[in-house]
Amino acid sequence: MKQKVLLLTICLLAILSLQAQTNERYIEVTGTSEIEIVPDKIHYLIEIREYFEEEFDGKSKPEEYRTKVPLSEIEQGLREALAKSGIPQNAIRTQEIGDYWRQQGQDFLVSKKFDITLTDFNQINEILKRIDTKGIHTMRIGELENKDMLAYHQKGKIEALKAAQRKATYLVEALGKKLGGVIRIVEEGSGNIFPFAQSNVLSSDAASFDNFRTIKKSYSMLVRFEIVD
Repeated sequence: MKQKVLLLTICLLAILSLQAQTNERYIEVTGTSEIEIVPDKIHYLIEIREYFEEEFDGKSKPEEYRTKVPLSEIEQGLREALAKSGIPQNAIRTQEIGDYWRQQGQDFLVSKKFDITLTDFNQINEILKRIDTKGIHTMRIGELENKDMLAYHQKGKIEALKAAQRKATYLVEALGKKLGGVIRIVEEGSGNIFPFAQSNVLSSDAASFDNFRTIKKSYSMLVRFEIVD
């Protein structure tokens, strides 16, 4: 008998719970925010590659290329240019070394990539003033970092939540109702608004990097609020 009563009570509670969910009135909105962060660490990526002196004499054809400039010589010139630009040796990290097949000369050309840690975009100007671009295959901005990134992420998410609350408030009030408590919060993730520079850069003007001087992040939060009379 007690088991039957207990079973009946559980069923009754389940029905009441289902009715409560069915009659639940809510509004669900998405709040977004954007935040701009000034980086305190800039990864500048440079790839050097062997080349032939004849490539730059303005008259030789590919089949006439003979005098290869070795990678060691190009790297030495790069490191000297970086030192004159005020970049310490411990800020230069080798990423990888590889071979490049040059079809015209039917020869392998060795390449090497460097990850150079900078603290100021003006340092790029200094590098470009001193570097010999003949041995440079690509130069680009890589990852941008900031030591307080976690705090910026928190701020961005909070602002997205506040934006969701403001949106839900004016929508509900337009219907003559009031906004109640929060029922559910779903973080929809964050992302970069603009990608990092990926193209080759051999310009002597760092203004080319104006669009990449800051870290721009976007945040989105899906929030469900109760609607009350």
